[in-house]
Amino acid sequence: MINTRGIILLDKPLGMFSRTAGGRVARMFGTKTFGHIGTLDEMASGVLPIAIGGATKMIPFIEDVRPNVKEYMFTVQFGTETDTLDTRGRITRRADKIPSRNEIDAILPKLTGDVLQTPPIFSAVHVAGCRAYELARRADGARIEIAPRCVHLDTLEIIDGAGDTYTFRTRCSRGTYVRAIARDMAYMCDTVATVKMIRRTESLGFTLSDTVQLDFLENLFNNGGDIRKYLKSPDYGLGDIPVCDLDDKSAELYKHGGFIKTGGADGLRRVYCGSEFIGIGNIADGILHPKRTI
Repeated sequence: MINTRGIILLDKPLGMFSRTAGGRVARMFGTKTFGHIGTLDEMASGVLPIAIGGATKMIPFIEDVRPNVKEYMFTVQFGTETDTLDTRGRITRRADKIPSRNEIDAILPKLTGDVLQTPPIFSAVHVAGCRAYELARRADGARIEIAPRCVHLDTLEIIDGAGDTYTFRTRCSRGTYVRAIARDMAYMCDTVATVKMIRRTESLGFTLSDTVQLDFLENLFNNGGDIRKYLKSPDYGLGDIPVCDLDDKSAELYKHGGFIKTGGADGLRRVYCGSEFIGIGNIADGILHPKRTI
């Protein structure tokens, strides 16, 4: 096994939870420690950044400095609604009305920009200290109250479709639920809908062209190939944070929690000793304070 740390940009397959995919990647690299940046449920595929080993400490900083945007392609079928708002769920409502393309086009501008969105009850948001989907499974149909929150949709457009089924593309902020977009779109057309497909094509500025597929990576690993060439360095994606380079003595002190006099403007720094990335620090009044070391 390869014991290492870094970032894998995965094209997560259908039929697998994000945590399962992350665990399979981590095992190939010889570690049990991993974290995924954002979540895709089992019916969604696409861009899923996974940090393994000590690189998990960089997740909050990657989320802070990378673009707050995700892009999805998703397919909606009008006329039925399920409890999960997708094809995994149990049908709870039917409607005879199927909106025309003109009707759908007319309401799309109302769902772009800053909008209030209520997450689906089958989602990972916290309600009363629990994940909403955990409460939904226990509630057996009882109503679960989730507060709406503000999200931002840069774009929402039809890219294909006819009859009762259309495929859309959206660029939206983190925290936006595609299934909720489909639900609200249908309600505005006086009908209901179910999501049949979700594919994330971009996350935090990483696109599908940057990713590797899980089955390819596992086949390469199982046949003795070098999977490390698909492993990005732990500082990958942190390029907007300025660099602070330390000598060997200062770096050793820094790694053990010591403060280093560096000068310079206040703010976050990527900290290196030569070519070795050793963590994220913060300069305040000319003194470098460790925030995360790896």
